[in-house]
Amino acid sequence: MSAETSLAVETNGENESTESEFQKGVKHLCERGITKVPTKYVWPIPDRPNSGNGNSSASIPNLKLPIIDFSKLQGSNRSQAINSLKNACEKFGFFQLVNHDIPRDVIESIIDVSKRFFELPFEERSKYISTDMRSPVRYGTSSNQNKDDIYCWRDFLKLSCQPLSDVLPLWPSSPVDLRQAVLDYSKNTKFLYLMLTEAILESLELMDITNNENENDEFREFKDGSQLIVVNCYPACPEPDLTLGLPPHSDYGLLTLLLQDEVQGLQIQYEGRWVTVEPLPDSLVVNIGDHLEIFSNGKYRSLIHRVLVNPSKSRISIASLHSLPFNSVVQPSPKLIDEDNPRRYMDTDFASFLDYCSSSESKRKSFLESRKLT
Repeated sequence: MSAETSLAVETNGENESTESEFQKGVKHLCERGITKVPTKYVWPIPDRPNSGNGNSSASIPNLKLPIIDFSKLQGSNRSQAINSLKNACEKFGFFQLVNHDIPRDVIESIIDVSKRFFELPFEERSKYISTDMRSPVRYGTSSNQNKDDIYCWRDFLKLSCQPLSDVLPLWPSSPVDLRQAVLDYSKNTKFLYLMLTEAILESLELMDITNNENENDEFREFKDGSQLIVVNCYPACPEPDLTLGLPPHSDYGLLTLLLQDEVQGLQIQYEGRWVTVEPLPDSLVVNIGDHLEIFSNGKYRSLIHRVLVNPSKSRISIASLHSLPFNSVVQPSPKLIDEDNPRRYMDTDFASFLDYCSSSESKRKSFLESRKLT
């Protein structure tokens, strides 16, 4: 029996060698020339991309996300831009950021080097395989390959950015320009994150940048937070209707800034339906994370989203995830709690998130739901 056939007919009684092949990632499977999606990657019918069983699984035509013009946040129309940002965070939890000022060569370099990393021989990529979620450099597959019963059609490279002086020498040395490309991109996205955070605090009426006072405590902690660059590779899939690039989830941190190539795949769950986010040239997709929903006491939304895969094109996306420092406690801002708006979430921290990921609770409800007060 050929390797292709043995993978195609794999069952729940798969042997150890086949399971080890899955641990090596989707790209490795594709390099072996598979023509069918192995059972390990086949999702139950209600969870598949084109399932019509219930509103939550059926897709509707593409929806244009709110567009936030970053240049207006820096100009004389800031108050109007702040109001647009507030509406986007309340209604969608997602928006497209345009005129963000990241140089075109920085964008092109990070996408190009990301593609070339996943084109490296498996022996080179495998140097960075780790199942330790705290590892500063981690090459892996699926969503949580330690716990996933069904795998996602996705490989990833996760690079911690704190502190840069310590982690930079640990980042992959091949391709030779990867470290510089990620460094340049991470610095640019960190600046955008800080400017957006300042604007979000202002939109929540927790900060007023016009009075020239020293930065408040919230902004200081947000500024000192962690940054993680996640490079996602979703190889072309022979049977995309059977699997998912990523299952429905919300992001753990404060803000995620996502750079996509021209291949669409991101969907958000909006009003009970799945809506495809079309890549907008020269933009970033920004979404609210669980931390910010908790901090805003539910005023701003951390929306559920997922990723589909393509039958003929591989897709690359680069996410810059920003969170509070790992040892910080996240809690609703006391200024956003009163009799009319009681506290809705319990305190949480990164240790709580890791415990959640390794528990059976993660299969029953999202992390954010686990933090809600009943």
